[in-house]
Amino acid sequence: MIDPTSFEDVLYEVRGRAAWVIINRPKLYNAFRAQTIEELIAAFKLAADDKGVSSIVLTGAGDKAFCTGGDQSAKDGQYDGRGIVGLPIDEFQSIIRDIPKPVIARINGFAIGGGNVFATLCDLSIAADTAKLGQVGPKVGSVDAGWGTAYLARIVGDKKAREMWYLNEQYTAQQAMEMGLVNKVVPAAELDDAVNAWTQTLGERSPTALALAKRSFNADSDNIRGISMLSLNAVKLYYDTEESKEGMRAFQERRTPDFHKYVK
Repeated sequence: MIDPTSFEDVLYEVRGRAAWVIINRPKLYNAFRAQTIEELIAAFKLAADDKGVSSIVLTGAGDKAFCTGGDQSAKDGQYDGRGIVGLPIDEFQSIIRDIPKPVIARINGFAIGGGNVFATLCDLSIAADTAKLGQVGPKVGSVDAGWGTAYLARIVGDKKAREMWYLNEQYTAQQAMEMGLVNKVVPAAELDDAVNAWTQTLGERSPTALALAKRSFNADSDNIRGISMLSLNAVKLYYDTEESKEGMRAFQERRTPDFHKYVK
């Protein structure tokens, strides 16, 4: 039996019929390491097994960030866990989709990089009006060439998805709602009330009907899972190159990267 009190990076709380899964690394803008992803997977499994839970809320601690992607502050930018790229990111991305209950992204601040991919994968998203969303991959020598690209294009359109990945701009919550990346924007002080209203409504719905609806929505895009797995293997090879490492060195040294000197 999983004991959520043993988690170091994640808080797990059941509020009514909703399980709240909170990335608890606010000093690092809720950036994740391998251990964080392992605990997120464990927390979602707890929610999946709890028949009293109708929905899951995914969010970050504090008021600054939902999640800002991978924590590159240790291990020289390399992850130290299991999985193709040193953390089981594909397993967590899959469980967001596969858990037969709606997952709500409570976007309380920055949702950047891998954090933006998590929010994209959630069934529903509510953002505080202070939130910012975007991608940074090519800016720091990284890419999520699966769910983060192909699935994003289904949600916001091909042109906008390419803009997000190529230019690496940040978008306000209002802009994100207009492009279809979030469902609703509320004042930051009203974020919890808005989330609770949705979880209460979901708690009154038929669990089986919700599960069937989610499965049917996912069936149309599940081929992206194969793209994601193929891409992860390619990305692992890319991470081992000096071109990719230059992005992380530049980020840590707070300078503009010079990728082109490593292009053969």
